Amino acid sequence: MSLENPKTTAKIAGHPIHPMLIPFPIAFFVGAFAADVAYWQTGNAFFASGAAWLIGAGLVMAALAALAGLADFLGSRAIRALRPAWLHLVGNVTAVLLELWNLILRLGDPAAAVVPMGLGLSLVVTLLLLFNGWMGWEMVYRGRVGVADR
Repeated sequence: MSLENPKTTAKIAGHPIHPMLIPFPIAFFVGAFAADVAYWQTGNAFFASGAAWLIGAGLVMAALAALAGLADFLGSRAIRALRPAWLHLVGNVTAVLLELWNLILRLGDPAAAVVPMGLGLSLVVTLLLLFNGWMGWEMVYRGRVGVADR
C-alpha cells in the first residue's frame, strides 16, 4: 500500500483544477431547478427563460469541470481504483446528459417545457448532484485524492 495520496493530473501550482470548477455547474443546475419551481408557482415566463440560460451555462461549466476531472481519473491508477471515483464519474455523466435533454426540450418554448418534464429533470439532476458530491468528497476525505502529502 502506497503512503502517498493519489495525485491529481490537472492542477495549477499544486491545486487541483476540478474542485475549483465544480461549484459553477452545481450552482447553475440547482439555480435552474429553483427557477423552474418559481415558474411553476408564478407562471412568469422570466423564470422559464432564466432556467434555460442557467442550464446552458451549467453545461458549459460542466464540460470544463469534466475535462479536469477526466484528466485526473485517466491520469491516476490510484484514483481509478476507488469505487467512489467510478460512481462520481457515472453520476456526473448522467446528470450532464439529463441536463442536455432538459435544454433541448426548452429550445423552442422554454415555458412550455417546464411543467412537468423540465421541472422533473431539474429535480432529478439536483438530487443526483447531492449523490455525486457525496462521492466526490468520499474521494477527498477517505481516499485523500488531491490532498497534499506531508
